[in-house]
Amino acid sequence: MKRSATAVWKGTGKDGSGTLGTQSGALKEVPYTFRMRFEDEPGTNPEELIAAAHVGCFNMKLSFVLQEAGLEATELNTTCKINMEDGTLTTSELSLDAVVPNVSDEDFGKMVDDAKENCPISKVLNLKTSVEYTLKNN
Repeated sequence: MKRSATAVWKGTGKDGSGTLGTQSGALKEVPYTFRMRFEDEPGTNPEELIAAAHVGCFNMKLSFVLQEAGLEATELNTTCKINMEDGTLTTSELSLDAVVPNVSDEDFGKMVDDAKENCPISKVLNLKTSVEYTLKNN
């Protein structure tokens, strides 16, 4: 399996602009700029897309880990914060609110660690990754 994305950039780093697109068409000519990436201008940026990829991969991996244990999540709601310092991505902070019936907090914690360590995006990022979670059993 191969997946692809395309970026087009025109102009200087600070004053130029670009567009992003994905093979699937989910993103098509989505604009991005210096201000979107490093300031507070609305729009997307590479770090935000990495965060989205990480939470999507983590949630799916955790659902497979749960399934292997005979469990099913009612909901996995995860947020990711990617941190950049001095031009280098340093950490990925995952925050999970989970509703999973019939699992102990201890067992669920082990499953969360498994998903954190073994989702393909975690492996490729090679960042210090942390997960804080809240588990509801109803």
